[in-house]
Amino acid sequence: MSSAGVPAGAMKRRLGMSDAVMIGLGSMIGAGIFAALGPAAGAAGSGLVLALALAAVVAYCNATCSARLAVLYPQSGGTYVYGRERLGAFWGYLAGWAFVVGKTASCAAMALTVGAYLWPGQAHAVAVAAVVALTAVNYTGVQKSARVTRIVVVVVLAVLAAVVVTALTSADVDTARLDIGPDATVGGVLQAAGLLFFAFAGYARIATLGEEVRDPARTIPRAIPTALAITLVVYTLVAVAALMMLGPDGLANTAAPLSDAVRAAGADWLVPVVRGAGAVAALGSLLALILGVSRTTLAMARDRHLPHALAAVHPRFGVPHRAELAVGAVVAVLAATTDVRGAIGFSSFGVLAYYAIANASAWTLSPQEGRPNRLVPVIGLAGCATLVLALPPGAVLSGGTVLALGAGVYGLRKALATGSRQ
Repeated sequence: MSSAGVPAGAMKRRLGMSDAVMIGLGSMIGAGIFAALGPAAGAAGSGLVLALALAAVVAYCNATCSARLAVLYPQSGGTYVYGRERLGAFWGYLAGWAFVVGKTASCAAMALTVGAYLWPGQAHAVAVAAVVALTAVNYTGVQKSARVTRIVVVVVLAVLAAVVVTALTSADVDTARLDIGPDATVGGVLQAAGLLFFAFAGYARIATLGEEVRDPARTIPRAIPTALAITLVVYTLVAVAALMMLGPDGLANTAAPLSDAVRAAGADWLVPVVRGAGAVAALGSLLALILGVSRTTLAMARDRHLPHALAAVHPRFGVPHRAELAVGAVVAVLAATTDVRGAIGFSSFGVLAYYAIANASAWTLSPQEGRPNRLVPVIGLAGCATLVLALPPGAVLSGGTVLALGAGVYGLRKALATGSRQ
């Protein structure tokens, strides 16, 4: 399929600039900032801000490459499409496989996060209810999803602003806690950057929804860096405020860093508000994740890497309704039967592999196709590879096993297809 071709069953372009930015923000300013700071501080210690900066640099390179590619290929699927068109069918498939498997686990993790915040004793039941509700929202049209995301982003940003102001104006705030000490090792900072990348990765949702964006050549290259820049500012302020209140050790030893930060500042009344915002943020992340996974599923189904029936687009709502129902069903089963809240490392592995292919795809662009500066995909690819290897060993093992399984499935299907033609 050429960049100029429009696939059969294409979806309607309904998302404008503000919608695209909000979807990106909803994907990034989600539960990651409420959950990832603790594990990242445990790895980086006093080097947490350095790890955040490193994750942001890699995210910037990946975002730039994704934006340039999305202009050429404004179709559903994101890096699955870019890898297929620029590197070959196998690399596109591998990117799609890494994204769908890793992000499906993330969907279940976000759903369970909602349950843990709202009703800890019935976390699984609440998680399933959240998946069903958000799948229904997505089913009725991407514009409704964008409106819900807009509300989520406004609420979460308001609460995060309250956390930052409360911490920075507290009498107990201590700027000395920002000092980088001997506990900040190179390996620890790299591992923390890999974990924090989990919270940045949502800007891809804008490119993944490329087939539904109006004027994609103009909108996507503006929306992706805008959403990323806003997220970086917010994350930096929140991380600095939390560090100045709790210090690296206190931050590493808490499961609810933002709640503990406002409690340490003497604002106990704000603790339930922060917990509520955590639930809302997880809902926003879950909504955007289901959107992204269903669109990549649609693209892979069009190429028959997944059942072709999943490529159907609803004639009224203009969404890949079968793919959305299938993704929602799988996530609901996972949320009901497993505990995958520890999936940050696994998800980071899959997403970093996905973006490594995006950077490699961008390297093949010509100047006429809008190729970024040569250093951008090089730094992005090297950064993805480095952060993958720096992740916790369990995440590297499980992620590598899943990628190998996907490659094996692809090879087996190719061999069977070749044999049937002979």
